[in-house]
Amino acid sequence: MSEVFAGLWRNCATLAQAHHEILSIVGLSLSVSAVATAMAALVGVPVGFAIGLAEFPGRRLVITIFNSLMAIPTVVVGLFVYCLVTSQGPLGAFGLLFTPWAMVMGQFVLGTPIAVALTISAVQSLDPRVRLTIVSLGAGRIRGAVTLVSEARFALVAAIVASFARVISEVGSAMIVGGNIKGYTRTMTTAIALETSKGEFGQAIFLGIVLLLLAFSLNIFFQRLQGTRS
Repeated sequence: MSEVFAGLWRNCATLAQAHHEILSIVGLSLSVSAVATAMAALVGVPVGFAIGLAEFPGRRLVITIFNSLMAIPTVVVGLFVYCLVTSQGPLGAFGLLFTPWAMVMGQFVLGTPIAVALTISAVQSLDPRVRLTIVSLGAGRIRGAVTLVSEARFALVAAIVASFARVISEVGSAMIVGGNIKGYTRTMTTAIALETSKGEFGQAIFLGIVLLLLAFSLNIFFQRLQGTRS
């Protein structure tokens, strides 16, 4: 443990000199994860609402599948996306392999099941009287949907925050399809893995602290949002 802190102390000057690289890593991590989360929310929330409100054969099986996909290993997702974007894959002509967009695809696959599953849970937890009231008042489909979204807004925010937390902290998919290229596809998690393997604990710990602070900030934001509900 003392060796770790000694490495951090020795690298303080290096960290100060490499602040541009660190900012680039943090910025790429945030931008890739934000785009992936936005895409996951745009797809996952409507799908979750549709499944949560509809009654159809096999509904319980579909919900079970999405709940199971919440824990899908990131390396499996990385392998799946790699097969899609490699030169021999169906999307190989677009040259997406080892680019930020391939990382977005991987994180989108990781984040969408969380958005779907938590949205389904949010819809199912709504007071049944809300839907009955909407129907009795003769609200149209769009107006009814807006009302339901408003009633479930805190749970939906939780779903989006959970998706973002999942994708920004993953490393397997980003490493496989991004390649951890310096200044191009290197994120906080892949940089931490690389620097730790090199024995450069200073930068690894610093980036780990940034990642933890980001996680704490998200949690504080959500707690404050929940506080406004009461």
